[in-house]
Amino acid sequence: MINIVLFEPEIPQNTGNIMRSCIATNAKLHLIKPLGFKLDEASIKRSGVNYIDKCDYQVYENYEDFASKNKGTYYFLTRYGHKPHTTFDYSNSKENIYFIFGKESTGIDKHILKNNLDHCMRLPMSKNVRSLNLANTVAIVLYEALRQQNYNNLLFDEPHKSKTFLEDYPDE
Repeated sequence: MINIVLFEPEIPQNTGNIMRSCIATNAKLHLIKPLGFKLDEASIKRSGVNYIDKCDYQVYENYEDFASKNKGTYYFLTRYGHKPHTTFDYSNSKENIYFIFGKESTGIDKHILKNNLDHCMRLPMSKNVRSLNLANTVAIVLYEALRQQNYNNLLFDEPHKSKTFLEDYPDE
């Protein structure tokens, strides 16, 4: 199972977008306190998620609480990582994989990173920025893992229209 972990997220719009990505991909979301926003339906709806009830998520008091309750392989996304996300093998869909992303202002606690250097990664980018938006980074890494798992039972066709919707669309 693919798990997305947000370490002390600060911006509700990012978390709302990430919730939507988790719902779309059947990934579980883990939120490590403190949160920079209220985690209530009204706050999250303002972030663009109007189906929070479909999101499988859990909240933890701190990193130690999270780590004590979740076993598997941890990957840490950080601007200090030296390996691109594509160098890791996520193809085992039976393995619990945890992608851990830091808070928007300062990232993941540096002590946690230092103890996990072999699993620190960075998205390659130009020298003109230090990082991408959190929600965008989550989507990029999540879909690479899904690609390696052949999209793990996700739909390839839009479920609310016929498979031939565009082919059957009337000509002008």
